[in-house]
Amino acid sequence: MSDFTYQGRNTDGDLIKGNISAPSYQSAVEQLQQQQLIITRLEENTVRNDNRQKTTGFLRKKNVSAEELILFTRQLYALTKAGVPILRAIRGLAESTTSEVLGECLDKIAESLVSGSDLSSAFRRHPKIFSPIYVSLLQVGENTGQLDSALKRLIVHIESERETRKRMKAAMRYPLMVIIAMSAAMVVITLFVIPAFSGVFARLGAELPLPTRILIAVSDFVQMHGFTLLVALFIAGALTRVYVRSSEGALWWDKQKLRIPILGSIFERIALGRFARSFAMMMAAGVPVLQSLQTVAESVGNRYISRAVRDMRSGIERGDRLTNTAAATGLFTPLVLQMMAVGEETGAIDRLLDEVADFYDDEIDYELKQLADAIEPVLLVFMAVLVLVLALGVFLPIWDLGSVATGSSSGR
Repeated sequence: MSDFTYQGRNTDGDLIKGNISAPSYQSAVEQLQQQQLIITRLEENTVRNDNRQKTTGFLRKKNVSAEELILFTRQLYALTKAGVPILRAIRGLAESTTSEVLGECLDKIAESLVSGSDLSSAFRRHPKIFSPIYVSLLQVGENTGQLDSALKRLIVHIESERETRKRMKAAMRYPLMVIIAMSAAMVVITLFVIPAFSGVFARLGAELPLPTRILIAVSDFVQMHGFTLLVALFIAGALTRVYVRSSEGALWWDKQKLRIPILGSIFERIALGRFARSFAMMMAAGVPVLQSLQTVAESVGNRYISRAVRDMRSGIERGDRLTNTAAATGLFTPLVLQMMAVGEETGAIDRLLDEVADFYDDEIDYELKQLADAIEPVLLVFMAVLVLVLALGVFLPIWDLGSVATGSSSGR
């Protein structure tokens, strides 16, 4: 017989701790399950050896991808639903994951659980991997004894976030490729093509038209001061990065992003859709309104909108209705405010917020389609103007010289 220390929640969500004797680990699990306990800790005072291969140097990944996080959450959900103790599940997933960063994180979580920490506190110590929403829903699931339901909600949430990012990347791929190709072409023309023609025109000694003189002047300036320009751009970029990373600069930049033509409305709808979806999920899980708003404010991905969400929380603390505080931010359309008001009046705010999130998803899809339709003609016009300027600058002198030569031949 072996002695085990256990910790878990009963069907009422109460925390239960104690010791149990059993011939094996599995037997101890079965005994506790017969008592209708959701096991969060079951320890035989054994220490697991870590034989995972380590990756060092620049090849080591520093982050956990959305796909890896979804896979981990799915596996944890399946193990929890099957009744596997949470500590054993975490250790098993730490051994089986292909992500070294996630594996090390899970090892530390397991150590925290062994030392007596609760599940949500152990996850909260790794904010770069697990968001505030992730930790909050784990806490709700742990306190109510419905950890599997909380994990299922998290799977849906993370997959929705991943799909939004995929759609944004797909919409921006073509414009970025065109911009990069055009930039490369301009560099080649400025540094190599125009200087070659400039030498030819200088030897001929002909008077050059204005477009040609402008192109040659730009080319000469870039060749003479190109390194200085690169250094200045690098310094400006570094200073901007430092400023944007400050709290004041980050707020300013997130506000400016919402004002970018064409893209600003998409960024705003993505953040508001994330707010509605996350808020609905936490309300459905039974998280109090004030705590939900505080957690969601940390997860919307835009500090300007995050500040507006915190203002909503302050308004509710003063006794205002949710709809009134949302209207005061000026971020939501009348249609969305009407949907929120109906949800608040009927007590189905979580369901109506889900409808709001679906509405924003449809708006994002439409805006992304409009983005592709709007950017393509703009790029084509820009390319046409560029080609026209280059053609006038390069071929006008040639035509002038040809005209002069033709006139000279006719005179003879």
